[in-house]
Amino acid sequence: MTTPDWVQDAIFYQIFPDRFAKSGRNPAGSLPFEPWDSAPTTHGFKGGDLYGVIEKLDYLQELGITAIYFTPIFSSASNHRYHTYDYYNVDPLLGGNEALRKLLDEAHKRKMRVVLDGVFNHASRGFWQFHHVLETGHCSPYKDWFYFDQDRLHERRHWGAYPTPEEQHAIKQEGSLRAIGYQGWWNLPALPKFRIETPAVREFLLEVAEYWIKFGIDGWRLDVPGEINDDAFWQEFRRRVRAINPEAYIVGEIWHEAQRWLQGDQFDAVMNYLVTAAAMGFFGGPHLNMGVLNQAGGLQNRIRETKAENFANEIDRLFNLYNPEITRSQLNLLDSHDMPRFLSCVNGDKDSLKLAWLFLFSMAGAPCLFYGDEIGVDGSHDPYCRKSFPWDENRWDKDLLEYAKSCITLRKGHAALRRGEYKRIHAEGNVMAYSRSDNRENIIVAFNVSNEEQVIELPLSKKPKILFGKPMITGNRLTIPPRSGIVMK
Repeated sequence: MTTPDWVQDAIFYQIFPDRFAKSGRNPAGSLPFEPWDSAPTTHGFKGGDLYGVIEKLDYLQELGITAIYFTPIFSSASNHRYHTYDYYNVDPLLGGNEALRKLLDEAHKRKMRVVLDGVFNHASRGFWQFHHVLETGHCSPYKDWFYFDQDRLHERRHWGAYPTPEEQHAIKQEGSLRAIGYQGWWNLPALPKFRIETPAVREFLLEVAEYWIKFGIDGWRLDVPGEINDDAFWQEFRRRVRAINPEAYIVGEIWHEAQRWLQGDQFDAVMNYLVTAAAMGFFGGPHLNMGVLNQAGGLQNRIRETKAENFANEIDRLFNLYNPEITRSQLNLLDSHDMPRFLSCVNGDKDSLKLAWLFLFSMAGAPCLFYGDEIGVDGSHDPYCRKSFPWDENRWDKDLLEYAKSCITLRKGHAALRRGEYKRIHAEGNVMAYSRSDNRENIIVAFNVSNEEQVIELPLSKKPKILFGKPMITGNRLTIPPRSGIVMK
């Protein structure tokens, strides 16, 4: 088993390119985009681009970020770009391939890695090979690239690529293959699903993966890879990507247990949404907004108020699911473009977010911040979780920003928090404590999620050095202030 060594020390930052930063360098910047600070819409474009990201790399470096994960950047007719129509070209609205080249060069100068989103399960209606079939039916050499209805292929019925209301109703009743003539991912007409078993499709996608690794990216985040029910494809994907860059990171979007893909022959890690759910339940507790959480994508019905013992039990379970090297390489996150932001899930309670951050930054796995969380950006489900980053510093929550920086500094300063052994020390009521240990230091992390100070007894051989927080220590008795976390060694 080998995962990229750098990931275990990485601090990730997820960027939704259309909403992070808008430059004046992109030739497409003169287009009439939506006002930057207006409410996000499902189909609207704000005009963020990769040159804008380049201009903000100093901000990310000061924050402490060492790796960026981008949602898709390839040519697409959607603001989120999961509808790819050209896998070999960065969207011109983002600055094209030249902008990515410049971004990689500038990021690598700062020792930042760049991971791109690979959408290999489905394409878009604008994808050339799919469009070719719509135009020429069974005569197209690409007719085996997707799942098509034979009546449409042989022109006995019209395609329904842009369904009428009646066809939309039919999709719900009988599925997209019969209703409109081809299989869409989750029956979505805009997302025709690749036929992975077709050799030409496999080769096309694998060559795309190789091309961008050769271009200089540092890894792939794989969109809905579980929908490609083909271990051999992902095994070949890994072999070919890692043959080019043995340190390339391969992380899959799997919302549940992922043993199938984490045997060392497919992915290095997954997006650790199970840790997301556990952390939100404990640190959010009575502040959880169940109305918002009911929109939380794959975490629906998984998040509920949790006490310390059940939270600790779940963490023990999750951290023993996989090989320790994989656990240290998991992409740990509190929110993303696919779910409401953490602050909105906890009714805006900043203490819940702070405690969850301290947990995330003191546990095994690479922590990942969703752009803007560090300054208090909130938002319910899509499109509201995809707001534009407010670059007017007067709108920033400076207290949250400083807390995030402190958590990052703490993690970077102590290898035990990144790679050390985890051991539960205390879990009762509203208080949890654990240790992270390596051959140089033993660090204790403790949380009090209640509104009253809590006192616990710990096996302390000497008076510890406080690294984070403001506890009171008397002998072996540790007093933790309300709604706070402490770190000591």
